[in-house]
Formats: sequence, C-alpha cells, structure tokens
Amino acid sequence: MQYTDIGIDLGTASILVYIRGKGVVLKEPSVVAFDRDTNKIKAIGEDARLMLGRTPGNIVAVRPLRQGVISDYTVTEKMMKYFIQKALGKRTMRKPRIAVCVPSGVTEVEKKAVEDATYQAGAREVSIIEEPIAAAIGAGIDISKPCGNMIVDIGGGTSDIAVISLGGTVVSASVKIAGDDFDEAIVRYMRKKHNLLIGERTAEDIKIKIGSAFHRAEPDYMDVRGRNLVSGLPNTIRVSSEETEEALKETTSQIVEAIHGVLEKTPPELAADIADRGIVLTGGGSLLRGLEELICDKTGINTMTAEDPMTAVAIGTGRYVEFLAGYREE
Repeated sequence: MQYTDIGIDLGTASILVYIRGKGVVLKEPSVVAFDRDTNKIKAIGEDARLMLGRTPGNIVAVRPLRQGVISDYTVTEKMMKYFIQKALGKRTMRKPRIAVCVPSGVTEVEKKAVEDATYQAGAREVSIIEEPIAAAIGAGIDISKPCGNMIVDIGGGTSDIAVISLGGTVVSASVKIAGDDFDEAIVRYMRKKHNLLIGERTAEDIKIKIGSAFHRAEPDYMDVRGRNLVSGLPNTIRVSSEETEEALKETTSQIVEAIHGVLEKTPPELAADIADRGIVLTGGGSLLRGLEELICDKTGINTMTAEDPMTAVAIGTGRYVEFLAGYREE
C-alpha cells in the first residue's frame, strides 16, 4: 500500500513542500491575506506577499508564523491545508504521512501546536523534526556516522546552530535573529542615515541585490526609493554594498557570537571533527554575500554554503520521512 509521504519546511518567510519521489514541488511565501470584515481568506502565498504593505484597511496581509513559531493558529492551519492540497493536486484520497520541521529551541507546547495544525490540515501521521537535523540531511551530510558536523541554518525568523553526530543533536542553540532581522536592520539604517522610510519588501530587495556581511573589493550600488522623513515626499537614494555591511554589522555579529557559543560547548573530539570538516550553512539567510567569509574570519574554521541552501531543510524533512519509513519496514 503506497502512501504519499510529504515533508514540510514550515518557515517564517516561506513554506516548502517536498513529496517523496518528486522533490520540492512547492515553494511559496508564508503570507496570508484576509478580509477583516468577512474573515475570509483573500490570497495565500506569493499573491498575498505582493499585498504586504499595500492593502486597504479591511484587508490585512499577515505572516501567521513569527520567528519559526505559530503565532496565529487558525490561519496557519488554513494555509497548510491550502499548500498540502495544492502540492498533492486533486488525485489524493488517502491521507498523507507528513513530517514538519521546527526550530531546535521550540517548547513542547509549540511543537504540539504544529502537530495539531498538521493533523487538522489532513495528515494521517505526523513526525516533528528539528530544523538543523533536516538541514544536515538536505545538505547531503551522512548524519548517522559518529562524527561531528556543524550546521548553521539561517532562516527567516530563526537561526539554528547545531553540532550533529550519530543522527542526533549534541549541542544546539536557536537564536531569534535571521533574514527578517537583516531586513529590519536595513530599514533602521536607511531611516537613521538617510532619513528615508522604506518598507519590508524594499529592504529585502536591497539585501538580496547588494547586501553584504563582509568587506568586498568592488562595491555594488542600487537606487532605493522610499519616503523622505523630512519633506514627506517620495525620494530616491543611491546605496552602496558597503553601507549594507555597516547596517548589518550588529545582526551578523550576533549570529557569529551564537556560533562561537555553540563551539565553546562542543565536546573536544567533535570540535576536532568540525575544525577538520568545516561549518555548513543552509537556509535562505545564508545567501547573504560575505557571510561565509565573516564566519570563517571570526572562527578560523572553513565555512561553506550547502548546494541549494533554500531547499535543504525541505529536502531533509522529506528524506527523514523516507528514513523513518525504512526503519518501519525493516
């Protein structure tokens, strides 16, 4: 009897759905737009993301997950139902087995909320995995060996840092600093330095196009549009990648400190393995330019980014389902 196995990366910024045998079939922003008057959902995913910061009073575009944790239960449940149905199409009659990943620092209550929401969304069986383990599997690391691997998963709402050996987490830390905080740091910097008020989406564009965490030989430039706080009128300003480095300095150094903290708690044998094998970065936040160099510079350990950092967690979550299925069949 063939069941559909699904892995879901329930992220603060985006949701990815992995189907066994097909790979990642869906990647959409975790944003829901609903009408306050009727309480009906207007749009989910990419359509809703385009509405962020651009809606009339009665329609609100919200992110039901904040810092990797469900902040709006009913909306999350509806969103998951929508994504599961969209990924599976109409052909499914049987309920799927679903693995969902959560940040490593979540409490039992928060785990239970994710589990309940997944059952409500139509799962037959639910397994909850910690993000760093899923990220390690997705990055192609054989986690079953007695050998230390360090994973730094920088998502939208949380950064998970873990040392993994023999299929489990030895030391881990989850800090609520990640991609969203990079955006906020850019918004703050633009307001303080240039008296320019920009929205979340513009900040994200700056981060993706010219954002940098480490000094670059050739700076990049970009024209940024926003509202001037002095005159109150729309204004355009040219920003360089060096400025983004300054804007992101505080946030990136907090991630480096967290990595440092985990390394300090790592048993010596595993620390030796990590010094040998290096640190692996996954998650969308790891795409920030210069982050590898910054971590390498501050820790002295070779740092590399996984092949496809955005989908590593989703792929790892899906493979974990297969890994469990293999256990059951033996």
